[in-house]
Amino acid sequence: MKLTIKEIAVFAMLGAVMYVSKIIMEFAPNIHLLGVFTIAFTVVYRKKALYPIYTYVILNGIFSGFATWWIPYLYLWTILWGVVMLLPKKMSRKIQPLVYMAVCAAHGFLFGTLYAPAQALLFGLSFKGMIAWIIAGLPMDFIHGVSNFFCGILIVPIISALRLAEKNAENG
Repeated sequence: MKLTIKEIAVFAMLGAVMYVSKIIMEFAPNIHLLGVFTIAFTVVYRKKALYPIYTYVILNGIFSGFATWWIPYLYLWTILWGVVMLLPKKMSRKIQPLVYMAVCAAHGFLFGTLYAPAQALLFGLSFKGMIAWIIAGLPMDFIHGVSNFFCGILIVPIISALRLAEKNAENG
């Protein structure tokens, strides 16, 4: 996955956009555009989407601290990226928005469950303790999933904008 100078600049900016969008949305817990960006970047850039995604993860650690809360971020966004990579590249334009919105929502609903194994390992929780941790977080996961679904409306327009920018960069 050799990168051009243009790609390095674009991916750095996209990772920074992810981070800034998170900061802007911090007033509303579990409501953000991170899943939206992860899906859009993955659809457009495929394997190379990992560059802006991990730029975001690293920026998060740099500015918020490389603490135990950050460790699951090393795999949480990769799971969403992997699911999107498994989706068919050629989908009907009619179902694309719903599929992307559903995947984004599922990641939000499952966020606490996906986060829990790292918490269990880091804090020595038993299986019962991990399940209790998941159950305690269900209200926040519900907010996360519902908000991801509605924020997912932006995925297809972002994909279109990124493809247009790529096309203009090639022709310009």
